[in-house]
Amino acid sequence: MTLDQVIACPVCDALHHDQNVQKHSIAKCARCGTVLAAPKSGAMTRIAMLSLTALILLIAAASFPFLALEVQGLSHQASVLDTILAFASGPMLPLSLATGLLIVLLPAARYCALIYTLAPMAIGYRPAPYAAMVYTWAERLKPWAMAEIFIIGVAVALVKVSGLARVELGPAFWAFAALLIVTILTDSSICRLTVWKTLRTRSTI
Repeated sequence: MTLDQVIACPVCDALHHDQNVQKHSIAKCARCGTVLAAPKSGAMTRIAMLSLTALILLIAAASFPFLALEVQGLSHQASVLDTILAFASGPMLPLSLATGLLIVLLPAARYCALIYTLAPMAIGYRPAPYAAMVYTWAERLKPWAMAEIFIIGVAVALVKVSGLARVELGPAFWAFAALLIVTILTDSSICRLTVWKTLRTRSTI
């Protein structure tokens, strides 16, 4: 048996004979039960479209007003970009860079990488040049793309702030909330083993 005929469990490293898994079936690790493959019909088209939707939502969430605060007749509204730029000088610069990277740039880069990798194959074409490398970076960026973590943290903070000031949620907040749902749907639709097999198969055509 060659290396091309076996797959390793990403959790316990148990080796399994690589077999074709039927659509809407699930292949699990015999040792720890981790899902190894769960191919679905039209998954690549769905992931590409969801990634494009997430990218549009992310741009809207970063650009439009996020929330407005009103205290004693004084009001102020700000977007995510305004918040990032507000700390762009002085000792808070590292915080500004981290916020911009983790909340905006890295998620956007991951969505672009998924679209670049999967869109050509979804419509039946060969993979784009360097598609395997781009998809590798998309997987590596996943733990660092924290746009969905940001909205959860903001929701917790708003509960505490609401008792001190009048808070109005802007369109960017709802864009982030929609982005959270789209991101969950995107990640749940990805079968990494199927993506790698398709990349390898169609690259040789």
